[in-house]
Amino acid sequence: MSGVAEALNAHCFCTGLDSTRLDAELQATDLQALVRERCPHAFAQHPVFVAQAQLDRMAAVVQAMETVVALPAYREQALARAPAIARHNPAGAMGVFMGYDFHVDGDQLGLIEINTNAGGAMLNAVAQRAQRACCPGVQPFLPPAHAADDFEAAMVRMFQTEWTRAARALPLRTIAIVDEAPQAQYLFPEFELFRHLFAQHGLQAVVCDPSELAFADGVLRHQGLAIDLVYNRLTDFYLDDPRHAALRQAYLADQVVLTPHPQAHALYADKRNLVVLSDASALQTLGLPQSLATTLERAVPRTVALTADNAEALWRERRDWFFKPAAGYGSRAAYRGDKLTKGVWQNLLAAGDTMAQRIVRPGTRTLAEGQDALKFDLRNYAYAGQVQWVAARLYQGQTTNFRTPGGGFAPVVAVHQVLAEEPSLAASCM
Repeated sequence: MSGVAEALNAHCFCTGLDSTRLDAELQATDLQALVRERCPHAFAQHPVFVAQAQLDRMAAVVQAMETVVALPAYREQALARAPAIARHNPAGAMGVFMGYDFHVDGDQLGLIEINTNAGGAMLNAVAQRAQRACCPGVQPFLPPAHAADDFEAAMVRMFQTEWTRAARALPLRTIAIVDEAPQAQYLFPEFELFRHLFAQHGLQAVVCDPSELAFADGVLRHQGLAIDLVYNRLTDFYLDDPRHAALRQAYLADQVVLTPHPQAHALYADKRNLVVLSDASALQTLGLPQSLATTLERAVPRTVALTADNAEALWRERRDWFFKPAAGYGSRAAYRGDKLTKGVWQNLLAAGDTMAQRIVRPGTRTLAEGQDALKFDLRNYAYAGQVQWVAARLYQGQTTNFRTPGGGFAPVVAVHQVLAEEPSLAASCM
């Protein structure tokens, strides 16, 4: 199946983004101009085809990770190296929008990293509604028209579940969508889309900087409005910044439901966890059944910490490795080994928190005949161990960047559905 997916990604241009429909979707929330100005390369021109077998493997990795996180020995190990706030009980909250990012190259699969505040979910729902197929034979293989509606409904249920798990006496009423200087963030339009979505379901939501929050008399407030739940988009994962003091105090006092929270980051997203996740023997030592340990070892590229002891060997083999900081995010300070200079290498070694991960090459998608192919990764949005949505991110360069014309978020089409319904589709698209 993977060979067919690669062929379709190289030659099938029958379906893609309908700009007119996209504008109509965004006009409904008065965000058309803002998205065009702020996120001109957020939506890819064409979807990405992926073998269903690979989608199933990714879902199995997500489920296996939930078993790992439940292991007392794993939790003790992961939380011991995290700041104290990570050991605070999050009162039942699991963490919304876990993001499992994979590279798929033919039959190869690699879990590159896990994120606890994965962005783009609402943008993907919008993009899904704006797809069109110019070839009638392709239309049946696009996700059903209600897929985006179902995804949005699942998002709202997820936040409601976080509230219910926290065992609060009153219904969920107010949500603060929090990030530093949110109006300046690339994905600010998505924050507004979330605000509209919550309003449609009777929830009052605000978008704010954490410095705008105040905590007094056991209540977290934004401009006088009591906040029940905070949808956390901060990259200050442990709320260390003094400007985030009110949110930190409310969280530690169990007076607000924070999701995702510091403990989720320590257990899932700290890249030091990838060392054990890529080692079946280490996982079994922690108590994971052999079958699940094998599932993870086969999917997580070998990862090691860069140290003085292995620096020489890793430098010699650097073309086979990717280097990134343990607490990094958004591809910051991340380097493909073949792009490293000696100066940057010395800086990585001196930093003391650099992880080296075996390279699994990303898949590629051609947008038009005769054009160079773009790379893509696959983001699995997950909650409580279940994949809610899979999206591709198309890009040029070392890492995803949302600066590539024609690139950005792309819907994913499962190949087995195509072949089961219409075996000649691959040939008709080429």
